[in-house]
Order: sequence, then structure tokens, then C-alpha cells
Amino acid sequence: MRHTLPHAPQFYVTAPQTCPYLPGRLERKLFTALQGDDATSLNDSLSQQGFRRSQNVLYRPSCTECAGCLSARIRVTDFELSRTQRKTLKKNETLTREVRSPWATEEQFALFRSYLEGRHADGGMADMDVFEFAAMIEETPVKTRLIEYSEAGEDPLTAVCLTDVLSDGLSMVYSFYKPDMAPRSLGTYLILDHIELAKKMELPYVYLGYWVPHSAKMGYKANFSALELYRNGAWEPMQKADDYSADLHPLSTDPIAEQVSNLRLPHVRAVRR
Repeated sequence: MRHTLPHAPQFYVTAPQTCPYLPGRLERKLFTALQGDDATSLNDSLSQQGFRRSQNVLYRPSCTECAGCLSARIRVTDFELSRTQRKTLKKNETLTREVRSPWATEEQFALFRSYLEGRHADGGMADMDVFEFAAMIEETPVKTRLIEYSEAGEDPLTAVCLTDVLSDGLSMVYSFYKPDMAPRSLGTYLILDHIELAKKMELPYVYLGYWVPHSAKMGYKANFSALELYRNGAWEPMQKADDYSADLHPLSTDPIAEQVSNLRLPHVRAVRR
């Protein structure tokens, strides 16, 4: 006899690890596998609820005593350039954009290693080898593109962004660039260019990953207008950065079972047994 069963995603929690954003803290993640015929709809749905993709996994912070990590996105139609951002566009007007399939190259890896050594030498990705890099780029069950930036008329890469195309926006999964070009503010430029891409594609949002109050690594994200943060199960316009706190609080995170039960999951297809 053949039975039809729902193929619902299963959720798990990582063991506590050192927090990469706030000193003296531990982080924990809620995660699920991203695979099968429903991968695209699951990625869309959970991205809209504060999750991020890493290869074939979707995750969201679920720390026991801290709720500092807030998923951030930009409302494209309401975004307005600041004076500094206009200058950033001017500084980088010689860059050309090339959208490619997610396929890793030696040139990309060389730029990636240079970026890590210059900006994140003590980070969690510092020991990644070429095979792990290729997996980060290529292991994706959803619509992903690799966006490369180079100086006009020159071959060497200047910057790269791994980007997911969601039903309601562009999700900047990971970006890296030449670390010796700090005056050009390439990190900011990549976001500005993604906003322009989203406008052309008529997508309402650009997803930036997490913003953490009082974290120097994340401070630049608060400089973008029309920014929204995912808090208490809903997106809300960002207020002043100083209005947010990453203070420890033992009641800041709901129990895992409650978090999972409150997730809005897409309709999943049945699997015959």
C-alpha cells in the first residue's frame, strides 16, 4: 500500500559557540535543511521571517539570553541616497558588473583570501580552503547568482557578491572585495548596486543579513534609509540606532518549540511511500 505523507522541514539547534559580533557572548542557531522540490518556496518563506541561507541550510539566531541579531532589509521604493552614498557611487562609477552562474574560479578564491587576510584574519572563515570556498559558492538548491565587479577595461576582479533571487527581493548572501580599496567604500557600493538591480527587476526588497546594535562590524548597515528590522515576528521600520539594545536578558528568546510552531511554512508537497 502506498501512503501519502507531508514532507515538512525538520528544525534543529546548534551547540553554543563564541559570538562573532559581541565579545563575551555565546551564539546559538535554529536551522533546517534546504533541499528538494520545495527548496525555493521554503527559502522565500523563511527569508521573510529573518532566516539566512548558507549553502543548503537556512538558519536564524536563537541565543538563550540575547536577541541582538536583527535581520535587516531595505525597502527599495522608499530608499533615498545620502550625500555620502552619492559620493560612493561617484568613486565607483568605473566599475562594471557581470552576472554569472554560481561557479567558483581561482580568481575569485584569490580575491576571497586577500579579503579575509585584510579584513577578517581572525574570523570563523579564515581557514577556508579552495574546496570549502567552492562549496559556499556552488552548493545552492535555489536561484543564486554570482555578481562580479571589475574596473572597466581591466580583467582583475575588484569585488564579488553571492546573491539569491527571492520572490520579493535580492538576498546578499556573502560579498568580498579588494581590502586595499577602503576609500572606495566597496561594501556600501555593492549594496547600492543591488538596490539598483532590485529596482530594475521590480523587486521590493534587498536583504542585508543581520544588524547588531553596538557592533562595529555591522554599523554601516544603519546608514541606509528605508531600513526594516525583523523583531517579534514582524518587519518594522528602523528607528534611531541608539534606540536598540543588545543587552543580555534571560527572557529575550522564546523556547525552541514555540519558535518553530510560530513559523509560517509554505504549502509542502506530499511524498508517496
